[in-house]
Amino acid sequence: MPTIKLILVAGARPNFMKLAPIMKALRGHRNVTAVLVHTGQHYDEKMSGQFFRELDLPVPDHNLEVGSGSHAQQTAEIMKRFEPVMLAENPDGVVVVGDVNSTMACALVATKLQRTVVHVEAGLRSFDRSMPEEINRLVTDAISDLLLTSEQSGRRNLLAEGISEDRIHFVGNLMIDSLRQHLEQAQRSQILSTLGIGDGKFGVLTLHRPANVDDEQHFSELLSALGKISETLPIYFPVHPRTKMRLESGVYRLNGHIHLVEPLGYLDFLCLMSRSSAIFTDSGGIQEESTVLGVPCFTLRNNTERPATVEEGTNILAGTSAKSILAAWEASQQHREGRIPEYWDGHAAARCVDVLRKHFGIARNG
Repeated sequence: MPTIKLILVAGARPNFMKLAPIMKALRGHRNVTAVLVHTGQHYDEKMSGQFFRELDLPVPDHNLEVGSGSHAQQTAEIMKRFEPVMLAENPDGVVVVGDVNSTMACALVATKLQRTVVHVEAGLRSFDRSMPEEINRLVTDAISDLLLTSEQSGRRNLLAEGISEDRIHFVGNLMIDSLRQHLEQAQRSQILSTLGIGDGKFGVLTLHRPANVDDEQHFSELLSALGKISETLPIYFPVHPRTKMRLESGVYRLNGHIHLVEPLGYLDFLCLMSRSSAIFTDSGGIQEESTVLGVPCFTLRNNTERPATVEEGTNILAGTSAKSILAAWEASQQHREGRIPEYWDGHAAARCVDVLRKHFGIARNG
């Protein structure tokens, strides 16, 4: 049986949680060589290095060290640095995950070099093209050979876009694999005592999307609503570097009991979410994690590409105005308990590897 080589691409924090279970599952196949490429889109210690250690990811075989920049600059730089890696490694296929710039950029390079492109978490759609991630999703799915979906909406969206059914495979949610594998360990975290959180209820906040933090009036309105909520529910806010820059401008005033926290590692943040009474976020992945943790989630957006979290889970679309956020908060007492969507069971990586095995002709015990 011939050996195949796969390049797996990670760029930003959500990618790490999705790739870790696949890397672990591939270690059991002696006829598969997995090459890990870190583009460096998230590059500092707390946004990258600590996650690799906690998720038991190997040291990347290649680190492109791209860093930050505009969308055009970052995408171009990733492509420029990824192409020599492709030529040197000569892989049979490239696995990309999620919807960040690294996902689209590396998929473009791979498909132009006529290598099989596998997109994990394919088909998610917010139907909002003002979101850079939506453009990344659309482009990546259009050029991918294998499209692995995390929820049933992905399949429906891809079929509606003309993708043939034989290229679509429902495998489940890799991020939930990581959550289930690490939740017990996360519960031993000392983060609550470190932050001085007692036995009372508290909320968790994350904000990073440009549409939410780059507009002064918009960001002020969000903070105003959250400040009012924090008067009865203290909120802990691990601050994304991009958001920190905005807060340090001196324009914004934090009211109530919003406590700023440095970015947290995976285990500390998972512990914080699991112990919280409510989560406020504009992140995609946190909508999914909160559903499995059974914690009410208030998504500070007008749409979501993860409808299963609203239709089945604990997610509430709270909008982006102070009025809509406060209304969602007031109505939350009547919010039903959610259920966990299909295949969010901790075995998505095994199903991913099964798809890869069949496509590349790898023996089951290979």
